[in-house]
Formats: sequence, C-alpha cells, structure tokens
Amino acid sequence: MLNFLKGILDDNKKEIKKLQKTVDKINSFEQTFEKYTDEDLSNMTVNFKERLNKGETLNDILPEAFAVTREAAKRVLGMRHYDVQMMGGIVLHRGRIAEMKTGEGKTLVATLPTYLNALTGKGVHVVTVNDYLATRDSEWMGKLYNFLGLEVGLIVHGLSFDQRKQAYNADITYGTNNEFGFDYLRDNMVMYQKNMVQRDLNYALVDEVDSILIDEARTPLIISGPSDKPKELYATVAKIIPRLKNEDDYTIDEKQRIVNLTEEGNIRVEKMLGIENLFDEANIELSHHVNQALKAYTLMKKDKDYVVKDGEVIIVDEFTGRLMFGRRYSDGLHQAIEAKEGVKIEKESQTLATITFQNYFRMYQKVSGMTGTAKTEEDEFMKIYGMDVVIIPTNKELKREDKSDIILRTEGGKYDAVVEEIEQRHITGQPVLVGTISIENSELLSNKLKKKGIPHQVLNAKFHEQEAEIVAGAGQKGMVTIATNMAGRGTDIVLGEGVKELGGLCILGTERHESRRIDNQLRGRAGRQGDPGLTRFYISMEDELMRLFGAENIMGLMDKLGMDDSVPIENKIISRGIENAQKRVEGRNFDIRKNVLEYDDVLNKQREVIYNQRKKVLNGENIKESIIDMIEKVVDETISVFAGEATYPEEWDLEGLLQAAEQKFLPDHDIEAEKLSKLEATEVRELLKEEAIKYYEKREEELGEEELREVERLVLLKVVDAKWMDHLDAMDQLRRGIHLRAYGQRDPLLEYKFEGYDMFNQMIRDIQEETVRYVYRVNVAERPEERQNVTENKYEEEKTKNPVRVNKIGRNDDCPCGSGKKYKKCCGKEA
Repeated sequence: MLNFLKGILDDNKKEIKKLQKTVDKINSFEQTFEKYTDEDLSNMTVNFKERLNKGETLNDILPEAFAVTREAAKRVLGMRHYDVQMMGGIVLHRGRIAEMKTGEGKTLVATLPTYLNALTGKGVHVVTVNDYLATRDSEWMGKLYNFLGLEVGLIVHGLSFDQRKQAYNADITYGTNNEFGFDYLRDNMVMYQKNMVQRDLNYALVDEVDSILIDEARTPLIISGPSDKPKELYATVAKIIPRLKNEDDYTIDEKQRIVNLTEEGNIRVEKMLGIENLFDEANIELSHHVNQALKAYTLMKKDKDYVVKDGEVIIVDEFTGRLMFGRRYSDGLHQAIEAKEGVKIEKESQTLATITFQNYFRMYQKVSGMTGTAKTEEDEFMKIYGMDVVIIPTNKELKREDKSDIILRTEGGKYDAVVEEIEQRHITGQPVLVGTISIENSELLSNKLKKKGIPHQVLNAKFHEQEAEIVAGAGQKGMVTIATNMAGRGTDIVLGEGVKELGGLCILGTERHESRRIDNQLRGRAGRQGDPGLTRFYISMEDELMRLFGAENIMGLMDKLGMDDSVPIENKIISRGIENAQKRVEGRNFDIRKNVLEYDDVLNKQREVIYNQRKKVLNGENIKESIIDMIEKVVDETISVFAGEATYPEEWDLEGLLQAAEQKFLPDHDIEAEKLSKLEATEVRELLKEEAIKYYEKREEELGEEELREVERLVLLKVVDAKWMDHLDAMDQLRRGIHLRAYGQRDPLLEYKFEGYDMFNQMIRDIQEETVRYVYRVNVAERPEERQNVTENKYEEEKTKNPVRVNKIGRNDDCPCGSGKKYKKCCGKEA
C-alpha cells in the first residue's frame, strides 16, 4: 500500500509514464523506416521541412523525426537509441533538463532534439564544457547529421572569422559556452554588420548543464582592453599587509570569505601609508587597494586558489582543479596576488563588454540541458532559467553500491586510511579511481602511494584530450587513477576484462565537496550500464567543509561514542550531518549566484537597450530622424543648464549658453546675446533648434546624403561604445561600494537600481551630446577597422583585431569637438 501511494505521489514517475506514451508512438514507426533505402531515409529531412512550411509544428513531426534519427544512427553509427534515450530526447526538446546517469549515452540522446530543431533552419547550438568534447562530438555525431542532409559546424578557440561565420551558418553548431558567449559579445562590438558571426539565438542544448549554468555562472564573461591605471600602488600596499596581525588588525570570516580591517587596523594602515583617513573620498582608490591586498594575503591560498608558474599567477578552477590559463581575477585582485607573490604585476584592464552566462543563455528562444546530476539544484534551474528536471530511468538496473562515509578525526589519519584501502584493492587487481578536490591533495596522495610502491596515474587536468584518455582507461585491471573530481568529465569509463568479477570500479572520495552534486558526479563514474561498482567517501574533522560547517556537533558525537584519533567510524547519523552541512553551503552559494544575477539584471536591461541600438545602426537603418531628435534634445538640455531657475532669457547666462552652443551644435555661429535677451524663452528655444537643423542640412548638402549617413553611423557606434565602456566601469565602481548603504538601513540593490538608472540616463545624454558634436565636425577619411588588443577572461591566448578609427586627426592637432584641448588630451584619449 505504501509503495502504491508513493507511486501516486511521485511526480517524476508520472512524467515517465507520459513520456512512455510518446516513445510507443515513436517505436510504431521503426519497422516502416527500417524498410527505407538510405536515400529515402535521407529525403525525410526535405519532407519534414516542407511539412513545417505548410503549418505543422515540431511537436507534430516529433515521433517520425525521432524514429528517422534512430534508424539513421543504426546505419551510420551502429547505435540504436534505447527507449529511455528517447525519453531524454523528448524532455530536451521541451526545454527541460534530463538527468541521466553516467554511461547512459547522453551524446547520442542529444541527436534527437538537435535534428528535430535543426529542421526549422534557425540553427541549433550544442554546448559542451571544452573544445575537445565539442570537436569529438561534432565529428562523431556529425556523420549522422550529414547522412540526413544537414550541415554541422564547430566553434573552437583559434578559428578565423570566415571559419566562425561558416560554422554559425550551419544547421547545427557545436562549441563551448565560452566561445558562444564571447562571440556574442564580440558581435556587439563590431563596426559593420558583415563582421558579425552569430545569427539570432534560437535553441541551445547544453551538455553538463549543471557545470555550465551553475558552476561557471559565478564568473561573468569579460572582454577587456588595456587600462592606464598605475601599478605602483599594488607593490606599495603589498609591503604593509604582512605587518598586520590577525584579530588585532583584521578579522576573517572564512564561511563568507570576507576579511575586514578592525579600528586598530585602520589606524595602523593609515600610519604606514602616511595618510589621515583611509576612507576619505580622496583615498577611495587606495582603500580599494588595501582591501584587495588584504584579501590576497589572507583568503587566497597558493596551490589551492592559484599557482605560480613561470613567473605568472594562474588561477586554479575550484570545481575541476584545472589551471585556467589566461583567466584573471577582476577588480585588481589578480594584481594584488602578483604583488604578494613578488612576480611581475600586469596592467589592469578596462572592461569593454561583459555578460553573465545566466543572461546570455536566457536570450535563446529555447534552452535545455542534460547531466548526470541536476535534481539537487532544481530550485535554482527553475528560478533562474525556468527549467525543471526530469530524472530519466537507467537502461539497465543500477548495481553500484554506495557505502556510508568513513570519518576520522585528522587529515593525516584520513589519507593513511585511503592509502590502505587502495593497497588492499590494488592487490586483488580491482581498479580504483580516487577523487580529490585540489591539485595539492592529489600530489599529497600521490607521494604516499609512491612510498608504498603502488603504480598510479595522476590526472592534473591540464589537457582535455589527455584527460579523456586517462579517465577512459581508469577501469582497466590493476589501474589506480587520482583525479580532481570533475576531470575528464564527459568520458565513459569502460571496465577491462575480468574487472566485473572483482566488483567493478571502486571510487574513493578523499573529501566531501561543498556541493552534493559534485560528489554525485564522482560516484557516477562507477556502475555504468548495469556494471557493478562501489563508492565511498573518506572525511576528516580537519576538512574545510567540516571545519566551517559541521565539525562541532559531529566531534561531540564522536566523543560520546568514545572514538580516538586513529579509529575510523562509519555512522549514518554523521553522514546525514555532513549532508546537512552541504545543503547549507549550497543554499549560501545559490544566494551568492542569485545576488550576482540580480545586480547583472540591472546592467542587462541597459545592455539590451545599447545592443539593440547598435543592431539597428549595423542593420543599415536610416538614423537621420534619430540624429535630428538628438540635436533637439541637446539644445533643450543646454538651455536648461544655462537658464537655471530663471523664466526670462534676459536673466539667463546667455554668453555661456552661446559658447556652449558653439561647442555642441552651432559651430561658428554669429548669434549675439543681445538678440536672445529680447526674445521669449520658447522663441530662444525655437531659434537655436532652427539654426542647429539648418547647419545640419547644410552639412548634408556639402557631404552628400550617403556620406553623412555613413558619418552618422560610424560616429554613433564609436561614441556609444566609448560611453558604454565608461559606464561599465562606473557601474562596477558603484557596485563595489553600494553595500555600505546597508549601514544606513537602505537596501543596497534598490539603491544600485536607482543610481544605475540615473547614471544610464546621464550616459544617454552624453551620447547624444557627443554624437551631435562629432557629426557636425568629422569627415570619414578612412573606413574604421575593428578594435585591437582585446583580451577574453578565459583563455591562454590573446586575440587581436585591427584598431578603430573614425577619421584621421593628428595626436597633437586641436580636438574637433571644440574644447580647445589637444586631440590626445581630449576625445583622442581612447583612440
């Protein structure tokens, strides 16, 4: 009776029952398509496209399209989709998340919704976690798509413009989340539409969806260029921080990863720097340097958070243990670490374009994803992306045995116990895969195994292809493999001969991760397709998770049980306590990501306005009316500044008004203040607007309509880009300090929204004013090329493009804006 009630209440079981009905319909076409010739089967693609053009929907043709894909896979790949894979495909087509265990063939599952959605001709992006998997899957599954008459493209690092453009124009495009996101940002920096590579974002199918949409969502994509901020301060501040004492001069909250100066610490820092008040408005930049240096010194640990290699500070990814070549901490933190480690301090950079993965993927018409572990994060997927999770049954019954955790008091005792179990299993020939959460721990364990004379592989997670090969071989008899928890993800571990009889692959975790999902990913390495397997985690009270979130209660329980330092215990109550600690950390991490997104949402609305404006200009939209509207607004704005509160023109600062008019919208005018003083306010307004439009029309006659449209287009793009970059920097500065408003009982996010709105409106006014000023003065002597010296925050190599120029003006010439300054000191600062 209890099982019956459970079945009624289990929503997932209901979903599976509904999916089975569609699968039955798909299966009903199998015998029909088996009789088709290869040509007939391939021609079904044309048939489906015609039916869609006549009004049928993708849902209408789904059963047949899936059946065609299955039949093609049988012939081309020698693989037949299982019924459970069909279920996964339906879930993915519907814009949901399919949770499927490791080894259930997610790569093949993806072909079903990919083929179906590619029939619309709008493009499908299959998103993977690295270039290796994108290349492998596009070549492997590409045979199937090509057989059915579809084109497949591949986006990986280092492609030329033409290669990217061609890949995006294909029916199906494989690539990484970074490549897709950076191409979107680059497309919104180009000066000509022909230089854009992406089409409209239609459908994204995300492999390892939890890794991409959750783990990587903490760090936004950033394209940056060189900044002129001085580097000396980093070195100066780095010298004083080691002289401060913990608790006396600063306090550390390891849970929140926050460090703050105490009152005493403030006084000491001020004395060492020779200033009166660190928090004075004039010392804002210095105060920021102190905070970042303090964070670098106390919270950022060498060989855990970063490594120093060949004189460079390289970030270690906290989830994969991989070295993130080319990626840098933002906000001056990377420079602070460089100063701490005594290596060359690189210049800070200015953000040219940025977006979070959350906001990038939410722009697609439809997004779906697949992974072995998503259910624990379903709330986040629903709240951020509107995607729920459906757990797809395994094709064969799961035989893996998940043992209870073994808990020891000390870290040393824990590693000794792990080595002992590895040794015992290695003697029998049973393969062992050991998961660690850091490079440092991998090396520590490796050294212990070397002393015991146990041969093993250490996966350092630097090269994806090498990773895949090592992980694939981890199931062979006698193999011992040490890997960071996520390394080699996307690769199946196939058991060697005789390994099933030894109990299958043994997975040992040396520490619980702060996310249960990452632990589940490690467990999922064993027991694929009904194989036997065993998993177990070893934990010590000195592990970071336990020390910060659960040790006190569990230590009390261990004392009650009378356990000493060397005795391992296996206790379900303690295991539950550890899981509760993980839940608390997961909740906190979700709040952090949600907070990042809430702030980026403010910027995202502004980004949409700017990028839509750019798109209209790039698409060749006639912007003459927009320019005239800008001229009128600039006139109104200028008058309001010099009129102040006064009603009558004779009370205005007319001399100042006319000087500003000459700089902004009336070059070389001959209007006199005396004439304006005799007019009504509305007449002054009308006169200035009339004269400004006359000058604009005169310029159109001189240059020709076509040439002026090109000037307007290039000027507007250049000005919008320059002001947007400054605005990004200003918004970043605002976000850094806005949390202080909480001390005044004000909501920082609300304050950020209000101030960000005001700043955005001011930016729009600045764009209008500068655009008008340039349009009145600039000629196109040379067509501009694309921006150079841009750096992405995820890659080892820097990509360079050509410089942007609107017109030929000498660096020492007078600036055409009329400011009286040299061009290099005024508008040419950013050129």
